Amino acid sequence: MTHHVILGAGPAGVIAAETIRKHAPRDTITLIGDENESPYSRMAIPYLLIGKVGEEGTHLRHTPGHFESLNITVRRGVRAKVVDSAQRTIQLSDGNTIGFDTLLIATGSSPATPPIPGINGPGVHSCWTLADARAIANLAKPGAKVLQMGAGFIGCIIMEALQQRGVELSVVEMGDRMVPRMMGPAAGGMIKDWCVAKGVKVFTGARVEAIERGASAEKGLAGKIAEVVGIGQSSMPSGRMTVRLSTGDSLEADLVISATGVRPNIGFLENSGVRCLVGVLTDAGMQTNVPGIYAAGDCAEAFDKVSGKTIVSAIQPNAAEQARVAALNMVGQKAELKGVTQINVLDTLGLISSSFGNWEGLPGGQHVELTDKANHRHLSLQFHGDQMVGCNSVGWTDHVGVMRGLVEGQVHLGEWKDKLLADPTKLMDAYLSAAQGQGHWSGAADDRRRG
Repeated sequence: MTHHVILGAGPAGVIAAETIRKHAPRDTITLIGDENESPYSRMAIPYLLIGKVGEEGTHLRHTPGHFESLNITVRRGVRAKVVDSAQRTIQLSDGNTIGFDTLLIATGSSPATPPIPGINGPGVHSCWTLADARAIANLAKPGAKVLQMGAGFIGCIIMEALQQRGVELSVVEMGDRMVPRMMGPAAGGMIKDWCVAKGVKVFTGARVEAIERGASAEKGLAGKIAEVVGIGQSSMPSGRMTVRLSTGDSLEADLVISATGVRPNIGFLENSGVRCLVGVLTDAGMQTNVPGIYAAGDCAEAFDKVSGKTIVSAIQPNAAEQARVAALNMVGQKAELKGVTQINVLDTLGLISSSFGNWEGLPGGQHVELTDKANHRHLSLQFHGDQMVGCNSVGWTDHVGVMRGLVEGQVHLGEWKDKLLADPTKLMDAYLSAAQGQGHWSGAADDRRRG
C-alpha cells in the first residue's frame, strides 16, 4: 500500500489529499500542518477582520469529520525539519520520523520580516495566520492608530480590512508607488491618490527605520506634545509606539502591521537533494528533480508559459491546479500543468485594478497607455510581435477576463495589434475577431464571466 505524505495543510495540501483519495481509495494519506488549527485559507483572513465571516468561515472544509471520513490522517502543530530523499523519510519537529512513498511539498510561504529595530516587540504583527488575526482584531479598534508597512498586493487587501474597522491608517511603502510589483508608475500612483482621498495616509519612497516603545517613544514626538499640553506620561496609551521613517516623519501607532512580502518555506530542504531556486523547482508534472517528490502552491517554482521562465506564482488558483496535477501524478495518472501566468486582480478600497503577464513589457516590444485621471481609469498594454504579453488596468472592470484571455492564450492578433496601439479600448473587438478564430473562445469567455 502506497503512503502519500503531504507537507502543508493549506489549499494546495488539502486539494492534493482529496484528489489522491478520489483516485487511490486504499492508499495511506498523511497531511501535516504546522499550525494547531483546522486547515484554513489565508485569503479569508481579511474577511474575518471585517466581520463578514467567523473563524469557522476561514476553514477550507466545513463538514464535521470531513478528513476522517476520507481516511486522511491530519497531524497538526508539527513541521518537517529534515527530508532524506534517499531513505524516503522526514524528521519532524516533534522528534518523530515518518516514511513516505510519495511526498508533496506544499509548505507555502512565510512573512519576510525586515531588520528594523523594535520590530520583534509587542504591538507588531504580520497578517498571515489566524493567531495574527486574533491579535490584530484585539488592537485594531475604531479610532486606533495603525501603521502598515508595505503596500503590495497582500498589503492592499489587508488595508481594505483595516479601513473597514474604522482605524486611523497610515501606510509606508519603500517603492515609489503602491503595488510596485504589479503596477507601473501611472497605475500605482493612481491607486495611491485613490487611497489618500479615502482618508489613508500613504508614504511612498519611504521605509520604517525604528519602532520605539515606552520611555524611548515618550521622549519622541508624543512625549514632547504631552509636555506642551501638560499631560503626564502616565496618561499616554500604554501600548502606543513611535514609528520613525526615513523621510524624517514620526508617527504614533497602537498597532504596526508588517506586510513587506513573503518567502517560500523551503529552508528544511537544505541537503535534501531536492533542487530549489526561489522556490522548489518542478517540471510540468509538478515533480522535483527527485522522483516521487512533488511541490505545489506558494513554495513551488513552475513554468510560466508567457515569460518562458520558471516563477513562483503565489495565488490560490495556481496552487489549486498545481496540487491537482501533482496528486494525479502521485497516484500514477499522467497529468501536466499547462503553465502559470502572473495573474492579479485587486480591489483597493473599491478601486479595481488588474495585472497580467509581462506587464512591464519585453525588450523590443511595443506598448500603449491610456490614462483618465479624473475618472480613475488607466490601461496599459504590452506587445511582443503580434501578441499581447502583458497589461495593467485600473478601473477597467469590463475587460478583465478579455485581457487575461489574450495574455494567457498567447493569441496572435495580426492586424488587431496595430488597431489596439491606436485605440487600446478595442480589446473586446480584438478578442472576438482574433481569439475566437484561433480556438481561444471558450476558456477566455469563462474568464470574462468570472471577471
